[in-house]
Amino acid sequence: MKRPLIAVLNGPNLNMLGMRQPEVYGRATLDDVEQICIQAAERLDVAIDFRQTNGEGELVSWVQECRNRAQGIVINPAAYGHTSIALLDALLAVELPVIEVHISNIHRREEFRHHTYCSRAAAGIICGLGVRGYAMALQAMTDMILDENDR
Repeated sequence: MKRPLIAVLNGPNLNMLGMRQPEVYGRATLDDVEQICIQAAERLDVAIDFRQTNGEGELVSWVQECRNRAQGIVINPAAYGHTSIALLDALLAVELPVIEVHISNIHRREEFRHHTYCSRAAAGIICGLGVRGYAMALQAMTDMILDENDR
């Protein structure tokens, strides 16, 4: 039986993890995050497609590609979560379960970070738990997919 595919999509500046504001984001790199996701996926018996881009249009295109190939999306939209209606529209259009992840607690930061457009499309949001939030999001997404398959 084919394992369900979960897209793990990452937005701008996440390629700078470990170097950029370690007091906010920690010292883990994006490669570390990918390894956390790979290990979680193996444990959960799901497949992942892990990607990062600094381009808004590319991220929107990746979301759209998920419509016919993935069973769910875990997304850290980074700054695009606070600014991109196009990303929200894409997440709504694909009609897949979405979990939004933020490494830092966006509600303890600057006011403009408190609102994310993507949260309107998300079944759930994980923020402030560091890179461990990705594994938690994959667990939750797997549970959602299995619940849907049981219906």
